[in-house]
Amino acid sequence: MIRWIEVHNISQVEEIKSRSKSIPCVLFKHSTRCSISSVAKYRLEDQWEFPEKTAECFFLDLLSHREVSNYIAETFQVHHESPQVLVIREEECIYDVSHLDITVSDIREYLQASF
Repeated sequence: MIRWIEVHNISQVEEIKSRSKSIPCVLFKHSTRCSISSVAKYRLEDQWEFPEKTAECFFLDLLSHREVSNYIAETFQVHHESPQVLVIREEECIYDVSHLDITVSDIREYLQASF
């Protein structure tokens, strides 16, 4: 089961970067008005089977916090998309994917080294 940590401000993005030095961080950018985003979120939550210490999982409601979403795109040098998953390790985005390409099996590959 995913334990989401909600992201509300830019300082939390900086904390995620720092935290990623010791544990991979998974950041899910979600649009509450988008059915594809809801499907992607459901699939993540339904199929997530990692031990809690494998990664920390962060959730951003990008409609409520668009400035934070823009900051994430700029900071990690990714295009803004929704829904979108970023895997952050050692302060770098090592993987990003969007829409229905978001799968737990693909995320697993980028978390595997931390098992």
